[in-house]
Amino acid sequence: MRRIPRRLSLLLLPLVLLSIQARAGVQLTVDGVEDPLKAAAISGVELSQYATREVSDAQVRRLYERAPGQVKSALEPYGYYDATVTGDLQQVGKDWRVTLHVQPGEPVKVTAVDVQLDKEAAQLAPLRRAKRAIERLKDKPLNHGAYDAARDALGAQLTANGFLDARLLTHRVEVTRANHSAAIKLAWQAGPRYRYGRVHFDGSQFEDGFLDRYVPFRSGDYFSQDQLLELQQALNGADYFAVVNVLPDVDAAKGGVVDITVQLAPAKRTIYTGGPFIGTDTGFGVRGGMERRWVNRRGHKWKNELVVAQKLKTLSTLYSIPLPGDNQRSYNVGANFRDANTATSQSRTLELVGNETRQWHGWTRSLGVHALSGTFTVGKRGNEPDNAPGIEHGRSTLVFGEAALTRKKADNPDFVRRGWLLSVAARSTAGNLLSDASFSQVIADAKWIRALGTRSRNRLILRGSAGMTWTNDFAALPPQLRFFAGGDRSVRGYGYQSIGPRNSTDRVIGGHNLLVASTEIEHYFTRNWGMAAFVDAGNAFSGTDYRPKLGAGLGLRWRSPVGMIRVDLGTPIHDDRAHGIQLHLVIGPDL
Repeated sequence: MRRIPRRLSLLLLPLVLLSIQARAGVQLTVDGVEDPLKAAAISGVELSQYATREVSDAQVRRLYERAPGQVKSALEPYGYYDATVTGDLQQVGKDWRVTLHVQPGEPVKVTAVDVQLDKEAAQLAPLRRAKRAIERLKDKPLNHGAYDAARDALGAQLTANGFLDARLLTHRVEVTRANHSAAIKLAWQAGPRYRYGRVHFDGSQFEDGFLDRYVPFRSGDYFSQDQLLELQQALNGADYFAVVNVLPDVDAAKGGVVDITVQLAPAKRTIYTGGPFIGTDTGFGVRGGMERRWVNRRGHKWKNELVVAQKLKTLSTLYSIPLPGDNQRSYNVGANFRDANTATSQSRTLELVGNETRQWHGWTRSLGVHALSGTFTVGKRGNEPDNAPGIEHGRSTLVFGEAALTRKKADNPDFVRRGWLLSVAARSTAGNLLSDASFSQVIADAKWIRALGTRSRNRLILRGSAGMTWTNDFAALPPQLRFFAGGDRSVRGYGYQSIGPRNSTDRVIGGHNLLVASTEIEHYFTRNWGMAAFVDAGNAFSGTDYRPKLGAGLGLRWRSPVGMIRVDLGTPIHDDRAHGIQLHLVIGPDL
């Protein structure tokens, strides 16, 4: 390569510097339309790429000439085919200012929609809904994005409901500019609807047939992607596997039958957990646990946990035996020793439990028997002696049956934007059989979460609890079978279980009934940090003497690596007995 002579390079240097100085950026403004048309126009114009890039005079003028045509093309997907675009080009110092004036004109409207489906496919509810979504485009401005989404949604529903060979034969949008009209024509050949064949489990550590209990369909049922997702969620929820992949063998399908392959990799068999924790209801403590995810090839489970905290000490064990069937039945037996010390009571009890759990019409159902025995004091304040006047002492043994139903739905288990939880339980002794008192009890808890706004930075959280008790000897019921209010998950601004009916010496002893409600608004400044404002109301009571206590306050929210952390400061409202600010700390999932 020949070198440029030094004298010639000195002559060219000023020209190079002048060309560099002539390069400038572009300030682009579009008026006459609002979003989304404005955003589409700006993004569709090449000039928008030079807001922070240098450009020569010649480039600016060339790009400016192209801009009107580019704006027109950008507006056509929104149904505007007759847009008029004029502009101004001004040089301001070294920069260029470009203003485009847009008159979108009359939009093209969809005047006809023709969607053709095979008869069998058209009879299915999900496909009818997808078809109606396309037909609802009629009499609206033509929007290519909305059309593409509705068309693709119907195609996806064909696949999701077993029409694995479906083909789109006709897909046309005929635009008549003269009268600003458009006609949509779509036709599918659905083909045969596939059915399930066999389900193959690869990599399982269990006996053949054990995992059939998690399969929500039978061989011969129509194929459904929703059921495959349900199978994957059930296997993940069983906590046996580190890897779960549910794969339909579509390429090998024959005669309208598709087999399902489930690829599995076992999880770690034994896990140990432990560490410190803190909660305003329990105080500071440490927790340790050992769980055997599967004891044998029949899928038995064994879980043990020890909690030692300032106000609570527990030792529990639970053994679960899965049963055959497709409803995830299992027998569970366990024991729980509990030593609790709240603001109003102390108890030391041993509880033995045996129950059967299963999936039942979308709910988790539990039927079982509890044997509860122990000693307790109610009404004690702080460290005062046990013989202080008004403190009630008890010792009882109760054997009672329990039936419970629980159901929840959530779009995201880590941070719920749309979800709810509902649980109902009923308990009862068989008169005084094997019990020091007879009682019956009904308890219901509900929680509802909904994100507000398009960016989901706000959440509305509603919560409620209710309960009723019937007994021939209330004094024989230990604190965990009485109703109290107050605390982190009850009425904030009050101490844990510090609210309830009082005896003749003005000590809180708990009540027959409970009614608590809560409203909370959260706002997140970033993805992980936010604040909350809440109002709680409720009380435990006996008879019909219901006088709700009010608590309100503000809180901090942190989506930490270990889960949601909630720190709340609450205060009682208009209560002569309670004053000041109460700290509440809760760590755990939304539902």
